[in-house]
Amino acid sequence: MNLTYLFDAAHWDFSSGSIPQLIVSHLWYVLLALALGTVIALPVGLYIGHTGRGSFIAINAGNAGRSLPTLGLLMLMVTLLGLGLLPVLIALTVLVIPPILTSAYAGIRSLDPGVVDAARGVGMRPLQVLFRVELPMALPVLMSGFRSAALQVVATATVAAAVGLGGLGRLLIDGLAVNDYSRVLAGAIVVAVLAVLLDLVLAFAQRWIVSPGLRASK
Repeated sequence: MNLTYLFDAAHWDFSSGSIPQLIVSHLWYVLLALALGTVIALPVGLYIGHTGRGSFIAINAGNAGRSLPTLGLLMLMVTLLGLGLLPVLIALTVLVIPPILTSAYAGIRSLDPGVVDAARGVGMRPLQVLFRVELPMALPVLMSGFRSAALQVVATATVAAAVGLGGLGRLLIDGLAVNDYSRVLAGAIVVAVLAVLLDLVLAFAQRWIVSPGLRASK
């Protein structure tokens, strides 16, 4: 296993094409996709879970998310929209929507109906029931879906390099182009470590925002 590229100090200076600069641009794509995917999928998942209407959307979205080839979608978007950040952002957002949508739906629907009935019984309006009872209690499931989406997009954001953008995919694609397998290995290792670190951060965030009573019940 040749790790010379990874441990070469010259590749860790914060300059164009260095590993830290590629990590920053990689995380930028990840954060943009997660933010946009959450804005789109979370309200839809909460609405479907709360009303029970359109549940087939949540179920089919999960299946579609597992079967959709991100690289193929990216190439389609590039064909339609040209090169740039937008096609990458669309492809990555489509990837993160299903786990967030399905976890929001499943989190709401998994609640004890008696709890929701009790909230309605004390006079809470539908939106109060959703945001003060259902959403807080669904947070453990919702956060699990968000963590799954984050891991998927960290691993898949390497496709951005395939259309000329930055990110850690540059190490993989540029390394393969010149048969520099030490660079390819460095890219794979950094992506894996980044995914683990991001999951740890989200696990800490989940522990922070979910009430101790709900954590104990899971």
